[in-house]
Amino acid sequence: MADTYTPPVYGSGVKATVQRIGGHLAGMIMPNIGAFIAWGLITALFIPTGWLPNPAMEAMVGPIVKILLPVLIAYTGGRMVHGQRGAVVGAVAVMGVVVGSDVPMLLGAMIVGPLAAYILKYVDKFTEQRTRAGFEMLVDNFSAGIVGGAMAVAGVWGIGPIVRTVTAGAGNAVGWLVSNDLLPIASVLIEPAKVLFLNNAINHGVLGPLGIAEAAQTGKSILFMLESNPGPGLGLLLAFLLFGPRSLRPSTPAAMIIHFFGGIHEIYFPYVLMKPRLILAVIAGGAAGVFTFLITGAGLVSTPSPGSIFAYVAVTPRGGWLGMLAGIVIATAVTFVVAAVLLGFGRGEKEPPAEAGPEPAETAPVTPAPQPERSAHASENGEAAEESPARPVVKEA
Repeated sequence: MADTYTPPVYGSGVKATVQRIGGHLAGMIMPNIGAFIAWGLITALFIPTGWLPNPAMEAMVGPIVKILLPVLIAYTGGRMVHGQRGAVVGAVAVMGVVVGSDVPMLLGAMIVGPLAAYILKYVDKFTEQRTRAGFEMLVDNFSAGIVGGAMAVAGVWGIGPIVRTVTAGAGNAVGWLVSNDLLPIASVLIEPAKVLFLNNAINHGVLGPLGIAEAAQTGKSILFMLESNPGPGLGLLLAFLLFGPRSLRPSTPAAMIIHFFGGIHEIYFPYVLMKPRLILAVIAGGAAGVFTFLITGAGLVSTPSPGSIFAYVAVTPRGGWLGMLAGIVIATAVTFVVAAVLLGFGRGEKEPPAEAGPEPAETAPVTPAPQPERSAHASENGEAAEESPARPVVKEA
């Protein structure tokens, strides 16, 4: 399924391996983009800072991002590995990761779903030749149930804590950069973490509380702008629109609208996963945007939720729009330029030339046919006899 959304990767080097892994990650996300968009629209409309605040509707936001989306990702990843049986086992296994954590486990779902299906695949190979006729359904059902249950327990005790540790480590690293006034360098950690769907954990778990404390003292904080800047994502999508694979270009205009005006940054993450080298583009754009915010003294009064241009305008203090817009524009431009260079300005995405017809087969040199021998008898008028194939000569009696 990953091949549906990413070009085939050949070779076995480090670059090919990274591209192949990115393709599989994108293959787990792209089929579920509709669910991400639905969650983003519900979030943008019904949360307290949304366009139509509604507590009853807001109750859907948490379960969708914490349960539904991880299950869909794990289901898709399991199906890529081992068909329908792998999909079911992956969906069961991810529940252990979901229940064992209080943050969205999208990264954990990308790990446990394919892993559970991979284990089941080898279990099926082992039992296939050892199951007697008539017991196939019984063995298949119990093997899937045992693997799924065991992986769910492992998710609670093992995979979930590991992912939480990674998330906490990324958050602590960002906090250290903030405390040491190295904010532009923070993009080196923030942008890759965003692509791995840790954006909410970093923004609301680390940057949000720090920004609230700073805003309470100074009236604004730049920390609200580190992760939520829509510029890098917009620049990346613009580069894909002009220079990306031709099969993906039609999807980018809608993605840009959803990202920039709706604030759903998750919409551009799969595009980076398809070509992992583009992480350098969003890092450069994010750092440029943060540096611009610093030199212009920009800041927000609260977290822009969701991270759209409308939310940015709504929480920008009076007189701070110029610095805010400058940071977004520069982040967009830098990301676009770097991404365009990394994409080769579309040179590798041109339509293949029409295939030439088969070359004509080489003809063997024509050798002249042997001339027939002349008849031994001449005609009465002395002219040579007509050339003809040799005939048997009959002597008269």
